Amino acid sequence: MRIVPLAIACAAIAFPLLAQAQAQAPATAQSTAADEQIVLRQVMTDKRAVYARNLGLSESESRAFWPLYDEYEAAAKKLDDRFLANLNSFAEKYDTLSDTDATAVLKEKMAIEKDRMALKQKYTAKIAKVLPPKKALRYAQIETRVETMVRSNVYSLIPLAN
Repeated sequence: MRIVPLAIACAAIAFPLLAQAQAQAPATAQSTAADEQIVLRQVMTDKRAVYARNLGLSESESRAFWPLYDEYEAAAKKLDDRFLANLNSFAEKYDTLSDTDATAVLKEKMAIEKDRMALKQKYTAKIAKVLPPKKALRYAQIETRVETMVRSNVYSLIPLAN
């Protein structure tokens, strides 16, 4: 199983744009949001290729799996959009972050993490119903690895609150 190309692709695409997004002023917020959406689309395309390459789905398994995968990714994208909005809010206020701002960012961060775990559990259970147990486990393992790599790399770019 080779997930390394996805990590490299994510790093090469996401890091410069996310770092730039943090440094930009609010006047370019629309451009930053557009850049973030381009990065997310590329990551999702690469992620889909990783699953296709590593799950070894039969034709009937593919017909059952891919619609669920697409539903999951659509729901996950909404969480990614919330994450990016929260990150941008933090970046905009970084130099003047008040306790009230920090509380709001933290509250949203924890809500996103809770919602992400609930979504992951919901769709992993659905996928486990349509794939053989070993493939369902492989799906869950790949999802965890990819998510961990992407999140680790993104969080390494976010400065700690002052």
